[in-house]
Amino acid sequence: MDLSFSHIWPFLIAAIQAAAVLGTMAHAMLTKGDAKAAAGWVAFILFVPFLGWLIYLIFGVNRIQRRALELRGDRQHVFNALSSPDDMQRVTGTTLPERAAKMPELAGLARFSQKLLAERFEPGNTIQILENGDEAYPAMLKAIDGAQHAVALSTYIFNNDRAGRQFVEALARAKQRGVRIRILVDGVGAWYSRPSLIPLLEKHELNYARFLHSFMPWRMPYLNMRTHQKILVVDGRIGFTGGMNIAEGNLVATKPKKPILDHHFRIEGPVVSQLMQTFAHEWGFTTDEVLDGPDWFPALEPRGDIVARGLAAGPDLDMNPIRWTFMGALAQAHERVRIVTPYFVPDSTLATNLSLAAMRGVTVDIVLPGTNNLPFVDWAATPQLAWMLRTGCRVWKSSGPFDHTKLMTVDGVWSTIGSANWDARSLRLNFEFNLECYGATFAHALDLIVERRIAKAQPVSHAELAARSLPLRLRDAALRLASPYL
Repeated sequence: MDLSFSHIWPFLIAAIQAAAVLGTMAHAMLTKGDAKAAAGWVAFILFVPFLGWLIYLIFGVNRIQRRALELRGDRQHVFNALSSPDDMQRVTGTTLPERAAKMPELAGLARFSQKLLAERFEPGNTIQILENGDEAYPAMLKAIDGAQHAVALSTYIFNNDRAGRQFVEALARAKQRGVRIRILVDGVGAWYSRPSLIPLLEKHELNYARFLHSFMPWRMPYLNMRTHQKILVVDGRIGFTGGMNIAEGNLVATKPKKPILDHHFRIEGPVVSQLMQTFAHEWGFTTDEVLDGPDWFPALEPRGDIVARGLAAGPDLDMNPIRWTFMGALAQAHERVRIVTPYFVPDSTLATNLSLAAMRGVTVDIVLPGTNNLPFVDWAATPQLAWMLRTGCRVWKSSGPFDHTKLMTVDGVWSTIGSANWDARSLRLNFEFNLECYGATFAHALDLIVERRIAKAQPVSHAELAARSLPLRLRDAALRLASPYL
């Protein structure tokens, strides 16, 4: 009997094909949370000979989450260790502001939030709203100049321009006074300006690190795992967070070529320790240095009446706490929801929750920039806007320069601020940080920001979107297909 390779290879190829088909089908069924996605991939693998399983391996496997878990481990356990038996009582009892304590739906939201993420709710915080870099940068620089022990700064973009150099000079002065300096810049964001600011940090011998920095082209997953967090903590007592990068475009009063509207927030109170915990976690991952002790984590006394906690999120978490907090807030909303975001390409589940809230009678206002610095993101959002307008959501396009503000309020009591946008890059790919806040006075101040935006904005109508030409609708529909990666 002739058993030469020429007779055997067809059986080997068939065996390899069968194993590949069965293996990738099993992977799709076990890992795809959405039944339609799993069924679609199984059918594609089964009915596209030879290419189906190969295409699934290239495009269907969530390498972002897998690579994040390989790099960083299971961060769920880190946060679970922070909980205590009395957390639920502290959240749903007298620590909530008076109006919130009398609203069962908000107490329910707090219970949901505690089950989602075990990070403690901290009462006794004060949060100051800072408009544009004209208010935020002087406040941040003043805090750095007043530092006595330690400064921790994390940012996505740190430009080598007038604003960036002011921060470098302040940090250098603090270092000369003996203050411990730690600066974390995203590996991609560090190159947004030419030349980069990195040589200037090195010139002043400032202790810095770049998050997931690599020049190696085969390490492509790193391009989709950025730290988008904006955190500054001084002496462990004064914190700043929000959506503002360090770039002269934020100095609107100086009339830069490309002005950027934005808001940042100065925080005092026990929740500042959670900003510091998040920074310490990212710094430790990047450098292997553990930050601890009273310079970084002093005892903090109550300073105000806002109940708050940090929401640190990234692709190394199975359930993104910022995304799920958005959904929980929408489900519990009773009167109104207000959202301001520069990039609005929500996944179908988030879009459905927004529409359901509007259909229940909740007033849902979504304020987007009239002029976007990334127009293709705006185009990708348009098909969903038409659908949400039909279900009762109200969409506004603000006037003036590009608006990078990110905030959300619910029923005049609950709010969230931070770095996360309403898109897949923030809610699936990036490492982000938001604050979840209970406080009527603070929520009212944020509502006033939204109302000022709406007063100068243009409403988007369904008729307007339906009247667009066929080429424009095709362009938007094509961009929508790429929305998970925009």
